[in-house]
Amino acid sequence: MKSTRHEGKPGFFGYLLRALPLAFAALAGPAQAQAPAPAQQLVLGISEGTSGGLDHAQVIAKYQGLAEVIGKAIKAKVSVVFAREFKQLEEGMQTGRFDLVMARPSDYPARGMRDYGYSYIASTKPDGQCFIIAPKGSELKTINDVKGKRIALPEQIAFMSRFCAAELRDKGILVDKENVQFVREQAAVGFYLDNKFADVGGVASYSGIAKKWEKDGGRILHKSVPQPYFPLVAHKRIKPEQLKAIQEELLALPGSDTGKEVLKRIGVEQFDTSSEPRMRELLKWLNI
Repeated sequence: MKSTRHEGKPGFFGYLLRALPLAFAALAGPAQAQAPAPAQQLVLGISEGTSGGLDHAQVIAKYQGLAEVIGKAIKAKVSVVFAREFKQLEEGMQTGRFDLVMARPSDYPARGMRDYGYSYIASTKPDGQCFIIAPKGSELKTINDVKGKRIALPEQIAFMSRFCAAELRDKGILVDKENVQFVREQAAVGFYLDNKFADVGGVASYSGIAKKWEKDGGRILHKSVPQPYFPLVAHKRIKPEQLKAIQEELLALPGSDTGKEVLKRIGVEQFDTSSEPRMRELLKWLNI
């Protein structure tokens, strides 16, 4: 008796058993596709020193464009946090809370590099300097004439006071052996000179008083060696290739209208990625 079944060919159930796994795989494929990795979440700590008068919301608005530039460079979401107090800034670096730090005065990012393992990214242009200034009509002509005169400097612990003291030291004038009057704010240096309480004073090149001193008839006797201003540094968790990508984006900012607006908003001309050697020597120069 001949069999009605075709030998070697699967029946209906055979086809079904073979087809079901393929069907389930097709259905499951999209659901099992790997979701894109979430964007890296980073915190950018900002400090404008004692000269800034902005609140947290204003600082976020001011630096959000820069945060977006950094985020674009390394495919991350960067949030801005305002470090109003220096203690908060220091603790943020010490604990690693801040992935990135952009701060003035420059000694804080320099300490981040020296003490807390942060890496250099860039500083801004123009550099910072100490201007040794004298009132209109002063008989002093050069930095050499300052020795033995009454000198007005910002408060003793202030960055710019240390900055000016280091520059004067390099010119042979030791602040601790001179007649120095420390004042609370840089604007008070001008007041002391205008009212003949001091013969010369030291102020930051980027301060309000320095920017208008000559316009108002005052004199600048000496401009110090330039040092990095408003540096940007990154925690060691930020990889070298990410640091490089950020640097490339920062250097490209002056080349576009959007980039120019970012620079204008934060009040700098451009970024400088070549100042790392000076950053690493800054604290030694300041003797701190």
